[in-house]
Amino acid sequence: MSDPRRISAAAAELMPEVLERLERLVRIPSIAFPGFDPEPVHAMGAAVVALFEDAGVSGVTLLDVPDGYPCVYADIPGPAGSPTVLLYAHYDVQPAPPSQNWSSEPFEPVTKADGRIYGRGAADDKSGLVIHYGTLKLLGAELPCNLKILVEGEEETISHLEAFVEANPELFAADAYVIADIGPQRVGRPGLTTALRGDVACTVTVRTLANPVHSGMFGGAAPDALTAMIRILDTLHDENGDTVIAGVDSGSWGGAAMEEDVYREGSAILPDVQYLGTGSLSDRIWAKPSVTVLGMDLPNTAEASNVLLPEVTAKLSMRIVPGSDGDAQLEALMAHLRAQRPWNCQVEVEKVKVGHAFAVDESHPAIVAASTALAEAYGVPVEAIGSGASIPLVASLQKVAPAGAIVLWGAEDTAQSRIHASDESVDPGEIERMIAAQTLFILNLAEAGRG
Repeated sequence: MSDPRRISAAAAELMPEVLERLERLVRIPSIAFPGFDPEPVHAMGAAVVALFEDAGVSGVTLLDVPDGYPCVYADIPGPAGSPTVLLYAHYDVQPAPPSQNWSSEPFEPVTKADGRIYGRGAADDKSGLVIHYGTLKLLGAELPCNLKILVEGEEETISHLEAFVEANPELFAADAYVIADIGPQRVGRPGLTTALRGDVACTVTVRTLANPVHSGMFGGAAPDALTAMIRILDTLHDENGDTVIAGVDSGSWGGAAMEEDVYREGSAILPDVQYLGTGSLSDRIWAKPSVTVLGMDLPNTAEASNVLLPEVTAKLSMRIVPGSDGDAQLEALMAHLRAQRPWNCQVEVEKVKVGHAFAVDESHPAIVAASTALAEAYGVPVEAIGSGASIPLVASLQKVAPAGAIVLWGAEDTAQSRIHASDESVDPGEIERMIAAQTLFILNLAEAGRG
């Protein structure tokens, strides 16, 4: 077996170079959302190709993804008969609008007094890119197994990669998939994610009037579309805040517990504000459904006038539990919305997307090897944790290789990373430990495969 101390020492020695690479990547505002400049996204794709070429990988290329941004791909052969490991990350990032009130420039990385590196994408998911870079550097030219690289360019928006992967299964077949786009509860505490909630989304449009009318002359009898929308949305939760929709599955969590201090710190809940829902905290965020209103087409307060609104549209996201069927769960949500007709208003519901939930087979030899590698790199026991986030590509990878293992880990700690929010950051120590863990995992899996 590989020597964990030697690998950890090599990862530590590599860190100045790794962090310099990370800072270069953070400076590229690779926002793939519609309406944003596509040039930085394409520049980021080229930068990722260069990153892996500098790590010694030959044959790195950009593959055109129909209707989407290209993905970075490489297929690097190792010894004959050895297992194949695919390394995944994504190079696009969330927007960082002024309304988020960053304390520093989001696309100018800065190391603050706490030692963390701040910047949009520093954690999600450019940390994953440099973890893969560091792993490839430590493995060197003589790879112990076959490796593939897949880096997506639109994970944060509506991705087109899933269909591309499913249409080209021979390119993406592997024995183990390493998804470096998640992380532990807190820095220094290794977490192996064993379940992901899925994410389904739809829009609901409510219509009550043919056109806006004066609220003084007609209010009180003519129904306002916004008021009708509020009544519809109120039916999605009970008095405890639990999501209550007929046909939507719920469950309970049996792994390591989500610690309240970690959750409270990471979620930024105000001191006197109560939690939603019932059951354990782990149940609520990892094993039960939750509906969120993501946005609504409305006049803002500065533009509001004394009128009844004729039409309002809202976009809803529902996190669904591991083991549930995404299509069925979305249909249950949409059927519930269609059935809500306050004052006989017109209700139209349209599908936006289905992101399937996922549960890991913890007995799979590659998952056992991953847990062992984490323990060796961190020097402490590993927690089996869940995630309320979804990674849509996982379901497609399962279709391509049903027997393949999905390893979910990374440097995005729950307590402090603040992914998708202001002042996103990453702890360099987590990147260092994850480089060591990932290297150990590949070396040990390759050795077991030869055995």
